[in-house]
Amino acid sequence: MTTTRTARTFQLTARPSGFPTPDLFSLVDSPVPVPGPGQALVENIQLSVDPYHREEMDTGWELNTPLEGRATGRVVASRDPGLAEGDLVFHRHGWRTHALVTAGVFGTRKLPSYDGVPLAAHLSALGGTGLTAYVALTRTLEFRAGQDLFVSAAAGGVGTATGRIARLLGAGRIIGSTGSAAKAARLTADLGFDAAFDYHDGPVAELLAKAAPDGIDAAVDSVGGDHLSGAISVLREHGRIAWVGAIAQYHSAARPPAAPRNLYDVVEKSLRLEGVLVRNHRDAQGELEEFLVPHLQSGRITPDITVVDGIERTVDGFLGMLRGENTGKMLIRLSDRPGD
Repeated sequence: MTTTRTARTFQLTARPSGFPTPDLFSLVDSPVPVPGPGQALVENIQLSVDPYHREEMDTGWELNTPLEGRATGRVVASRDPGLAEGDLVFHRHGWRTHALVTAGVFGTRKLPSYDGVPLAAHLSALGGTGLTAYVALTRTLEFRAGQDLFVSAAAGGVGTATGRIARLLGAGRIIGSTGSAAKAARLTADLGFDAAFDYHDGPVAELLAKAAPDGIDAAVDSVGGDHLSGAISVLREHGRIAWVGAIAQYHSAARPPAAPRNLYDVVEKSLRLEGVLVRNHRDAQGELEEFLVPHLQSGRITPDITVVDGIERTVDGFLGMLRGENTGKMLIRLSDRPGD
């Protein structure tokens, strides 16, 4: 049985203009829903807030409707033969305390049980952020041991996962950009990067060229703008870029992002620039888990997360993530029960 009789759900009440503000969201209380035939009731444990949610605020999310996001939770009542009471599940009905789900629908799946792997890994290293990083490296970039890599937004969820996975793949030098000197220091001290810089310290192309004087073989870019341009300028001939986002443009009227001024260098240096959408690579989930789980179990890597507690602080965590207040994946924790 569920531990509360009230369900709480966030809704978007108006579209943002520039950086989002808390007043655009409303937290709505309602009775806990009752599962119908083929449904299971999940009490959410952890919620993911992601950069792509900012884009959803403009046109994707409907107003005054429960929001969407990745989440993990425990089944507390079930009329779905594929889900039993007590099962831990991944689904996409986040931004709320309770959800009605159906196995196999909207990404809902029972989570595997891996000894020594915390639940938070399923929304970070083994979740969408880890899968994005893995696909960008192994499929898009065809990254190989000994190659040098640049990672923009390197202290974020995808950035830290990219650095971890690249190191496991035998990367040569890994260079990261981030938004503060403290984060740059942590990237090199704790997160496996060989060099890092605060992009506020000067033109990105110059900072990257200084950090990688011999150039780079590949880049995973989540920022766009001057970071994408900087990667193009420093890439060696036949280099590759996996473009997974454009954070620099999320709060700007200049959308879609303007093309880099040095875009023709893609031709001059025979570069390859390819976009990455994780939804096109769901088939890689098992491959990711086979690759990463042994390293999580051995302690060679740990999930890089920042945690905000309480459903009421979901918007705080989301806006904090957009401001770069997190290192690794930003998660909202709704339960502090042992094992959660």
